[in-house]
This record gives sequence, structure tokens and C-alpha cells, in this order.
Amino acid sequence: MGGRYIGIEMKVSLTVCMILCLTSIVHADQGKAVFFEPPYTRDYGNMVAGVSDALWNNGRACGKSYRVKCLGGANEAPHPCKNGNTAVVKVVDYCKAGCQGIINLSKHAFSTIADPDAGIIQVEFN
Repeated sequence: MGGRYIGIEMKVSLTVCMILCLTSIVHADQGKAVFFEPPYTRDYGNMVAGVSDALWNNGRACGKSYRVKCLGGANEAPHPCKNGNTAVVKVVDYCKAGCQGIINLSKHAFSTIADPDAGIIQVEFN
């Protein structure tokens, strides 16, 4: 009889995990992304980003990581996205007023998800 309850608990745990995974996908934010050229400001590698006021949160965003995916072009560039690729970036900088996107990716990160010739893209990030 004890084995039956363990099986039910495992099924419930698995179901809860699946729901949480789907919830995180549903709650991804969207916005525009641009890129900046090296050299990058800090020694965190080449998968870094700066964020605008929308994400900066008085510096609390610094050190936070985002998974970014290209959704499409934000200008005339045809088909800028690279096959659903994602890039995980670490926020290391603030993108001052006048920033063209909500997230300013390193050129390396941008190139992972889109053609840099596009210049600006629509992204999903979480």
C-alpha cells in the first residue's frame, strides 16, 4: 500500500514541475534588442548585455542572466533570426537614455540569435 502512495506523490511532483516549466515560458518578456561592438566593458566573456531603464531597476539587474530569443525583425531586414537559437547573457552594464532597445547585446550574443546586419530585432527574454 505504501508503494502506491509514493507513485502518486511522484506523479504529482512531476505534474507540478511540468506546469512550472510551462509557466516560465508563458511569462517571457518581449522588446527590442540591439548590439554593441567589442571591446566589452568588463571581463565577463562575450555573452554580455546592457539593459535600459525598463530592466535596470536601480542597478538590481546587474549580474542577472537572461535567455534571449529572436522573434523577428524590427525594421526592414528580411528574416533576421537564426533558426530559433537562444543566447544566455549576463547583465554587466546600463544602456543610457537613447538606447535603441530594451536590451543591448554584445555583438557575439546578437550574432548567436540573429544576423547583425538586421541591426535591431524583436526578442523574447526571461
